[in-house]
Amino acid sequence: MNQRMIVPMLGEAWHAIGANRLRAFLTMLGMMIGVGAVVLMLAVGQGASAAVKKQIEAMGSHLFVVLAGSQQAGGVRTGGGNATTLTSDDAYAIRELPGVTAGAPVVIGNYQLVFESNNWNTQVFGTTPDYMTARDWKIADGSSFDDGDVQAARRVAILGKTTAQNLFGDSSPVGQTLRIKNAPFTVVGVLAPKGQSLDGRDQDDTVIVPLTTAMRNLTGSRFRNAVRMIMVQAESDAAMNSVESGMKDLLRERHRLTNGQDDDFFVNNLTAVANSAAETAKTMSLLLGAIASVSLLVGGIGIMNIMLVSVTERTREIGIRMAIGARQKDVMAQFLMEALMLSLTGGLIGVAMGAGGAFAVQAIWQTAVQVTTQSIILAFAVSAAIGLFFGFYPAWKAARLDPIEALRYQ
Repeated sequence: MNQRMIVPMLGEAWHAIGANRLRAFLTMLGMMIGVGAVVLMLAVGQGASAAVKKQIEAMGSHLFVVLAGSQQAGGVRTGGGNATTLTSDDAYAIRELPGVTAGAPVVIGNYQLVFESNNWNTQVFGTTPDYMTARDWKIADGSSFDDGDVQAARRVAILGKTTAQNLFGDSSPVGQTLRIKNAPFTVVGVLAPKGQSLDGRDQDDTVIVPLTTAMRNLTGSRFRNAVRMIMVQAESDAAMNSVESGMKDLLRERHRLTNGQDDDFFVNNLTAVANSAAETAKTMSLLLGAIASVSLLVGGIGIMNIMLVSVTERTREIGIRMAIGARQKDVMAQFLMEALMLSLTGGLIGVAMGAGGAFAVQAIWQTAVQVTTQSIILAFAVSAAIGLFFGFYPAWKAARLDPIEALRYQ
């Protein structure tokens, strides 16, 4: 088809659509709803995926959590982490394994924090500097404690943002002294915010102190060097399997477990759990988009229906065009152009509706949404494809009309 004919054909297509505005609007309505639904559902799904990805990044990468085993007393079994089967020495031994970047022993307890007239109850972690390395946790204000502070059992503390806000308001807590379980601690730093974890817990509502300090002043364990868990970071994804098997072999050897005895510890691969959550969110995003795309099919059927009606109404016009020299491919191109214009115009309005709906959902329900260029391009491409696909048969039917019979049509 001659390129110089495209512009006149577009003008004729627009004139034909404008000749019956209400019918054209109702025809485009299906595409508007379909494209809008696809854009909205993809925005919600991608927003959920982005939120999960952000939580995974906040958690840290290539992580394992080694929990102490359970214990049994009087026939009652406690959950994992309650037995005294792990020690800080286990963590230091794990840290020397090939492929391990960090190994941090951890003791945990909930305590009341007091600063002047303010008080706050939160979770206190006793650990080593490797914990911040494994969690990729930066310091926003002040500094972290070091191995020297752990060895000397100094009473220093690093506060999460939420804890710092509740105890000190907008003022900097660095250098201030607070009390944890009636023991004075000097605040040396404030952690950068991480937000919620995958289970919805506020990661910024926390306090981190040296491991030895927590053992002497807070936990009061009867068992020397006993810890609740060990946070381990592998150097890469490729090293995850070897690190996991190496940890299990090492701990069984250190705990003198013989063949046939069950492990007295649990190894949890946090990265695998996080990746599974991310894949689930991605699948849900695609599923939502697929469900919404059904309405695009309905819109395409509407375009085919109205174009068939248009061919019937304009049979005599088609006969006149062919009688004065229009070729079959010219007639076919004209009707395809009209179908394409209907679908693309409806798609354009649908994109605006979908994006507006997505931001309305975000504002009303405080749900993360993400309207991306890729989703908009996809919606336009699908609407164009539907216009061409469902407009093909009416255009083919128009092109196959016999000019003589068409001129006789009343």
